[in-house]
Amino acid sequence: MRMPKEYKYDPEDVSRFFDEHGEKEWERLVRTPQDRISLHLHTEFLREHVEPGMKLLEVGAAAGRFTRILVELNCRVTVTDLSEGQLALNRKKAEELGFASGIEDWHRLDMCDMACFLDGDFDAVVCYGGPLSYVFEKADQALGECCRVLKNGGIFFSSVMSVWGAAHAFLPSIMYLTSDQIDTILESGDVTPHTDPNNKHFCHMFRSQEYRDLLERSHLHILDMSSANFLSVNMGEQLEKIMEIPPNWNELLRLEKETCRQPGCWDTGTHLIAVCRK
Repeated sequence: MRMPKEYKYDPEDVSRFFDEHGEKEWERLVRTPQDRISLHLHTEFLREHVEPGMKLLEVGAAAGRFTRILVELNCRVTVTDLSEGQLALNRKKAEELGFASGIEDWHRLDMCDMACFLDGDFDAVVCYGGPLSYVFEKADQALGECCRVLKNGGIFFSSVMSVWGAAHAFLPSIMYLTSDQIDTILESGDVTPHTDPNNKHFCHMFRSQEYRDLLERSHLHILDMSSANFLSVNMGEQLEKIMEIPPNWNELLRLEKETCRQPGCWDTGTHLIAVCRK
């Protein structure tokens, strides 16, 4: 297998992608039943571990889907994002939907350098939606900054893109690539201009053990892990029918939550979720 050319983290690439993504980022987690299940699985961890009154930092908050939930959980939220467009959209949604009162401030910053915050400044840090997947070779540095601003005993929530989960969810699209491209992406986990020239969504996709190793190198104690999703991936119209019947939908959510937390299922969803204690 030919190894890909080295790709370095470029914050301008990330910022530009999400500036152009715009309002679609707000819709991303509610667009399909499968998206709604992913939102539910991420949210369940917040409901289980977040306590009212927590001073919380949200890294890569984007348009504010999770920001709104955190405010509803009575947290005092500091919102950050690399994209000026997403940060403006977060503020707009907060004002329109009435959750701005729970937000202490909005900051445009790179998670690799959060010097504007003091050591141990936050009770919890939320890094949902894959920020650690976008920083490539700087993942340890970015995670180190998240840990630095988190108090001892604080909770760290994160999710990253999953390499095998992506193969599971997007298999039809993958089959249009060459064998060399497929092997290179699956081996490296990297979607870059060199591995997939037609893709503008550059990111590093993790294996579950690689993700655990990253977290443990920063001396985090892993409390819970999950995939998002497993049972519902590629179910399409069948999910629409299930969602029309509330008891059936609630049962599916229960089954997804239980299944996705099984170690054997961690690598099967588009994202890997982890909850850790510092």
